[in-house]
Amino acid sequence: MARRSAGILLYREGADGLEVLLVHPGGPFWAKKDLGAWSIPKGECEQGEDPLACALREFEEETGTTLEAADPVELGTIVQRGGKQVTAWALAGDLDVESVRSNTFTLQWPPRSGREAEFPEIDRAEWFGLDEAREKLIPAQAELVDRLAAHAAAYGS
Repeated sequence: MARRSAGILLYREGADGLEVLLVHPGGPFWAKKDLGAWSIPKGECEQGEDPLACALREFEEETGTTLEAADPVELGTIVQRGGKQVTAWALAGDLDVESVRSNTFTLQWPPRSGREAEFPEIDRAEWFGLDEAREKLIPAQAELVDRLAAHAAAYGS
């Protein structure tokens, strides 16, 4: 069975148009990766869990910020290269990226060393214009930005 995740694409109106909040994965594997490495805040859904509730929970775990699901825009589901299905919603809002506090995970580091180290699930968050966001995102997730842009064009938000 394919792994299923759910996430939130937070957006705001910036000086040059829409901006979206993206997060950079933490840990040593991602430390020097940039283009094609960023993601929307998301996480795996438990069996039978409501995907929107999962998306809101994962946003809070990854950023330390609780969101209200006021007028979520359903962006549908995309499939990432490894087969993971990601269902996403866009929410209008603002977030001070300096206030982001992520949960952590434990990993044996360096590999085969027997030592375990703790790393933040995300090491930073930033606001990006839509064009730059498409470049920064994991390739399959760029479609979510396109869907948000289409929604904004159609509904003026």
